[in-house]
Amino acid sequence: MSPAEPVREGNHTAGTDIILLGFGRCPWLQIFLFVMFLVIYMISTLGNTSLVLIIRADFHLHTPMYFFLMNLSLLDLCSSSTIAPRAMVSFLSGNKAISYNGCATQFFFVTLSLTTEAILLAVMAYDRYIAIRNPLQYSIAMSKWVSVQLVVGSYIGGCVNAMMQTGFTFTLHFCGSNEMDHFFCDGPPLISLSCSDAHVNYLLMFTLCGLIISITALIVIVSYVYIISTILRIRSAEGRHKAFSTCTSHMVVVSLFYGTTALMYAQPTRLAFLYPRKAMSVFYTLFIPMLNPFIYSFRNKDVKDALRRIMGKKCLKK
Repeated sequence: MSPAEPVREGNHTAGTDIILLGFGRCPWLQIFLFVMFLVIYMISTLGNTSLVLIIRADFHLHTPMYFFLMNLSLLDLCSSSTIAPRAMVSFLSGNKAISYNGCATQFFFVTLSLTTEAILLAVMAYDRYIAIRNPLQYSIAMSKWVSVQLVVGSYIGGCVNAMMQTGFTFTLHFCGSNEMDHFFCDGPPLISLSCSDAHVNYLLMFTLCGLIISITALIVIVSYVYIISTILRIRSAEGRHKAFSTCTSHMVVVSLFYGTTALMYAQPTRLAFLYPRKAMSVFYTLFIPMLNPFIYSFRNKDVKDALRRIMGKKCLKK
């Protein structure tokens, strides 16, 4: 075996780099994409990190709803940090190669983040259902221990799906072209590179992603049917407005997240030509994590009050 020949382990090529073609090689486009990704990533990192620190610093926000929001921000940080820095290096250097192991690692963490976020959004809908439907029982039904269990369960569900998807995908035999028409290691374009029979992989991806999206979306829909029916029975307009205001942000994020991920992962692969895969991937991996802190919390009165208290304490210390 010559030194340049890739090392084969099992039925896959472990020493072969994968070339992420991204958005082409046009120099001005690479500069534009670098600036765009940098701005999005900085705003996303600043927004999500600030939200985590504010929730941790102010005891008024130590409630189940903000505990879930904090974990959502951590997932958004994980998702965007797994993709954006590597993509920006590629835009600047022109080096579009990623190692086989690096690709597997990126794929695992992206899948983990997206799956856990889908489950966590369903948990947050259930939390709002309990808060509005049974406010007197809320502190018991959503105790600290229950909240921790729900979050840990979300991470376990995400980890199980990520391990299954990564295991099945990276045991395929990649013996043909190593060029992938994407800007990060994603399931469908990875499977399409394989020269093995990938029907089982496509079926597994479609089934698992379809089940996760369907079940979590069903929990969200049922929760909001009960929430809306409860709100409509509130007599005072102020009470209805206050109840709706705690749910509208979540409904916006749920619609954006489930809409794009369902199009990407819960449709038969033969329909993929109907939508721009790379553009939609930028939306749900970078834009949504950037928007989440602002949609959810920085327009939220509780968070604004917490920020004022934190800043007030710092001013008093000076």
